[in-house]
Amino acid sequence: MKQNQNILIIGAGLCGSLLALRLAQRGYNVNVYESRPDLRVTDISAGRSINLALSDRGFKALRLAGVENKAREICIPMKGRLMHDTQGNTFTSNYSGRDNEFINSISRGDLNGMLLTEADKYDNLTIHFNTECESVDLDTNIVHFVNRKTKKKFKVEADVIFGTDGAGSELRKSYFLQRKFLFSFSQNFLTHGYKELEIPAAAEGSHQISKDYLHIWPRGEYMLIALPNLDGSFTVTLFLGHEEGEYNFKDLDSEDKIKAFFQEQFPDALALIPNIAEEFENNPTGPLGTIKCSPWYYKGNTLILGDAAHAVVPFYGQGMNASFEDVAVLDGIIDKHEGNWETIFKTYESVRKADADAIGELAEENYYEMRDHVANPIFKKKRQLEIQLEKHFPEQYFSKYSMVTFNENIGYHEAMTKGRAQDKAILNMIADNEINLNDDLSVLLKIVQEKTNDIIDDDNIAKTMHH
Repeated sequence: MKQNQNILIIGAGLCGSLLALRLAQRGYNVNVYESRPDLRVTDISAGRSINLALSDRGFKALRLAGVENKAREICIPMKGRLMHDTQGNTFTSNYSGRDNEFINSISRGDLNGMLLTEADKYDNLTIHFNTECESVDLDTNIVHFVNRKTKKKFKVEADVIFGTDGAGSELRKSYFLQRKFLFSFSQNFLTHGYKELEIPAAAEGSHQISKDYLHIWPRGEYMLIALPNLDGSFTVTLFLGHEEGEYNFKDLDSEDKIKAFFQEQFPDALALIPNIAEEFENNPTGPLGTIKCSPWYYKGNTLILGDAAHAVVPFYGQGMNASFEDVAVLDGIIDKHEGNWETIFKTYESVRKADADAIGELAEENYYEMRDHVANPIFKKKRQLEIQLEKHFPEQYFSKYSMVTFNENIGYHEAMTKGRAQDKAILNMIADNEINLNDDLSVLLKIVQEKTNDIIDDDNIAKTMHH
């Protein structure tokens, strides 16, 4: 049955290549079409390839496909944030009070390449590069492609079509344009964009600043972050307004202005970025947006996953992890309903949609936290308390960040609901001077839990009255 079913996947990025691998392991005949050349033989990055934060949800999905250890080999663990002020002073904030909870810096290209190489091992899986999807006919299951090298157009028919073709998904566009069903779609862009820069490795190949942390230069209206690479360099990302604010991308249009801005705001980073003006000019300014839509499927014919269904801004480091988790959730549903794609797709969306929406909201919230609140005294006090609670009660207390990042058995929506209530409880107690960090921690834990539950109960009552 499986061998006779032809699966077509549009997009061989991170989500598409993991999905292809999983379906091939299940015995399906899989063809993947990717518009770009093979990244293992062509450098297709703009500037440096952006690196990502791989954490527990992503590892759970990679484990399912048998490639977790291969991914760990190309990771650099980061145990927390290292904040830099304008004078070059730094302070650290660990991600968790539990031992062995950290996120991992990984190159998008290296991880994608590893998944493609694994995919090549399956005779029932073929990847076609340089083939761009132009449209999908939803009723006939025919996909129209153009070969980017020869410019020749061709079409392919499949039994089931998956769209893992990112935020600009052609399959999602077909949902919208063909009007076969009522399709809801929203795209929300931040007024800020991002640009990548690089701190090169030291002459002997070592990292010039600590590789054990994600570095943040929080400045209120904007921020700089840096993640380590295996070759000793750091990928640095500036998040800044497109046009508004005292400093913005539009106004930073000369070497003098760029250097003056960095000298004033990020002097210690400027000292480490030798080619800043050149990189500023040559590396594109990317947009930052959140996509929400529904439904994700049409009959038992097509389904969108990953960024195609729910693109998020990068501030929780969960975009890739959420896309990988999509594959794991779908895989579990295939276990129960194999052979009935419409039931699989319907069930998948019903269990996944709330979590996808939640990580979109959390990622936007975390932007304001990273650029603004991390240096705030009340926020620092909250983090100190949470680290102590996690250290002393590792099974009983999880911060919102820990639930989202390190607890793959809690859905994003549950993590968001409980995490927000917890944050509110602790921040209110700190603001009202009800917390002394020297008090008995077990008493503090009990109070935090009680107040958190009260807030959740109040919210639930408010929701029922609202309806």
